Amino acid sequence: MRFRWFVVLGLVVATILVATVLRDRKPLRTEFCVAEVGKVRAEIDLEQARWASLMAAISQHRGLPPRATSIAIATAFQESKIHNIDYGDRDSVGLFQQRTSQGWGTVKQISDPHYSIGRFYDALVKVRGYQSMPITEAAQKVQRSAFPGAYAKHEDYARALASALRGYSPARFTCQINPRGSGTITRVTADVKTAFGAIPFSTNGDDASYPLTGKASDVKARGWALAHYLVGNASRLRITDISFGNREWSAEDSDRGWTARSGTDSDTVRVSTN
Repeated sequence: MRFRWFVVLGLVVATILVATVLRDRKPLRTEFCVAEVGKVRAEIDLEQARWASLMAAISQHRGLPPRATSIAIATAFQESKIHNIDYGDRDSVGLFQQRTSQGWGTVKQISDPHYSIGRFYDALVKVRGYQSMPITEAAQKVQRSAFPGAYAKHEDYARALASALRGYSPARFTCQINPRGSGTITRVTADVKTAFGAIPFSTNGDDASYPLTGKASDVKARGWALAHYLVGNASRLRITDISFGNREWSAEDSDRGWTARSGTDSDTVRVSTN
């Protein structure tokens, strides 16, 4: 009889523990990123966010105008849906479906987004007047597609994403993700350096701070470009918290997007992995 009571007690305790875990566990969220600029809501998946944010970072590092970012994103939307695919028409591969037979590089090179984005910009800056011509026309001069008008249908999304990811639409790009635990701050800072080049920063444990200098308007744009990049790569890098100016984003509450925060360090981007 005593043994039965122990069994019953054990089952009761186990049931309570399971119920507590289920009660406290947050349901998995649908993961996506979105740029809301004006009347445009450009919703993309996490891989698209990774490569679109990299296009913005590399164009900023090269000193190119936001227009270049818009053209790159619109082109990648049409060519690969901003996915780094390993197949395509004939020998086309990668984000922009660049072809080895047309001198874009080897398959291995083109399959590297850092390389393919750089080669796209190399070709774009040779297009005279690309800054003022229609996006679809500039894209066609680089790609020489069989469907030259196809890029136009992606212009609204591309402009919205470029405006946010280049920092000209503050706090208008966010991602809803499921937290994946703590990452390492060294991985984050190394990734930022690869994307943007050398930006001065300091670390303290699991936190990194990027103090920005220059004109207030320039600092604001560069700060939001970096903050949005970090959000776009938060899932992959296991970032837990990001803040800039009077806004903050956390992986735990990512469904809330950017929320208000107190503080006066409007010139410093902060990121944490714990």
